[in-house]
Amino acid sequence: MDAFNEKVRYENPLLSVRIFRTQREGSDFTNWHYHKQLELLLILSGHLDVYLEQDSYHLGPGDLVIIGASELHRDKSEKLLDYIVLQFDLEQFFDHSSIPYIRYFSATHAPLSKANYIFEENAAVKAEIATCVTRILDEATGKSTGYELAASILIKQILLHLLRNDTRKMLIEQDNFDKVRLKPVLDYVENHLTERIQVEEVCKIANMSYYYFVKYFKKTIGLSFTEYVNYRKVKWAERILLTKDLSISEVGERIGMPNMAHFYKMFKKYNDCSPKQFQRKMLTWQRN
Repeated sequence: MDAFNEKVRYENPLLSVRIFRTQREGSDFTNWHYHKQLELLLILSGHLDVYLEQDSYHLGPGDLVIIGASELHRDKSEKLLDYIVLQFDLEQFFDHSSIPYIRYFSATHAPLSKANYIFEENAAVKAEIATCVTRILDEATGKSTGYELAASILIKQILLHLLRNDTRKMLIEQDNFDKVRLKPVLDYVENHLTERIQVEEVCKIANMSYYYFVKYFKKTIGLSFTEYVNYRKVKWAERILLTKDLSISEVGERIGMPNMAHFYKMFKKYNDCSPKQFQRKMLTWQRN
């Protein structure tokens, strides 16, 4: 099976969301492809067949389908199709307090598309999420003041609807004890982002052995401890780049990444650009 990695480009670099409404005539199968963003398709009129590696869905007006990050998929439409495509980077919509929930949507146990049964069994939830999708499109199109905030809230509402209506527990229910037990570790990370954070130190805080902690953190959060720390440092760097008049090296120092090669590598991993390019894109967007 030949498949390609689709690179999703965001119109607004401050908002890791791509949404558009489009029409197309009946077509042959699209190529198998995947992308790191979650994807929701909302059919307005016409019909669309969506194929994943293990499942397929025949969608009509009002129907929704969710496709997880990096899930292989392709589709085929019949006659005239009018639909909305919503793609977003999951990690950008979780902060310090909510990031333990990221694992529910990261396909660590089963493909996220397994949650599509919710739309088939719960018409009210399907309608509510469809409304969220159309409102995100309206916000992104109208660009009223604060539309980025509105879109972010609506995406979180979609995730919350899925989480609370997953009666089959396809998204994996997790004991709250796990998250409570790691809270001192997460708080420690937030309070020491300017430093080089050692795994051995947080193992003491969690009262766990090194090897148990590494596995426990990954299982609970959905990211390795190192990935989580780097992610939080990069998020802080983004904020500094937009609010402080500092050089890139000073930003790296401020977030505890004085090694510029490492800082650039980590920043590009989450933003697909260098810190300077990010800053320029943000400033240009804000001026426009």
